[in-house]
Amino acid sequence: MTNTPYAEVIGDPIAHSKSPLIHGFWLEKLGLAGDYRATHVVADDLADFFARRSADPDWRGCNITVPHKVAALDHVPDPGDVRGMIGAANTVFRGEDGALIATNTDAAGFLSPIADLDLAGQPVVVVGAGGAARAVLFALARSNVGRVTLLNRTPLKGAALLAKFGLKGDALPLTARLPEAALLVNTSVLGMTGHDPLDLDLTPLPAEAVVYDIVYAPLETPLLKAARARDLETVDGLEMLIGQAAVAFELFFGAAPPREHDGELRARLLA
Repeated sequence: MTNTPYAEVIGDPIAHSKSPLIHGFWLEKLGLAGDYRATHVVADDLADFFARRSADPDWRGCNITVPHKVAALDHVPDPGDVRGMIGAANTVFRGEDGALIATNTDAAGFLSPIADLDLAGQPVVVVGAGGAARAVLFALARSNVGRVTLLNRTPLKGAALLAKFGLKGDALPLTARLPEAALLVNTSVLGMTGHDPLDLDLTPLPAEAVVYDIVYAPLETPLLKAARARDLETVDGLEMLIGQAAVAFELFFGAAPPREHDGELRARLLA
């Protein structure tokens, strides 16, 4: 009897996660035997979770969401120095020898829908300074962006992140007036169901600016609604979610996801 390989997404909360729908869709399209589920894990249980899963030969790994992206690195081997490069992990998978490995697919997932933008030397605004912000700032640094304005409740934390990634710019409170920017990215939970909205005056943004919100519950966040009211180009949270999931899926199940069905997948996620 062959046991079914499985992966999962962990977080607190986790009921809102669309990752099981995404991975389940790809498993179905490829005809692969496998399962992907959502598992509620609180901070105090994180160490025990990884200890138990590492002993389960059917477990292929997990995606990690709020609030465990930084803490997970305390419990999983980090041979690629994700801690040093990004400081947060969103994926854990098994290496060829069966050992667990922490990695981060958020950076690649973030860049995927804006790959055609030339951000070199362009000013950028980033909201938030958590685990997702680390991956976004890492990706922006690799894109050679210009000055970065980081808005956060604690500007000192934002300043430390800018310095970590070698980015020039300013760390300001959330109430600060936006500067002109080619790209505005919300990496915080503001605007997510159950959280306060992200209330920004988008007037300073030029007509060609792109507004990118990684929140996907709800998909139409107040930030994106305000951007569309100004006819600004927008990128919603499903774009990054699908992009980062695609990298993780191949690590878990050893097959590239069928991205030619992205339109159908998106329709299913929005149903």
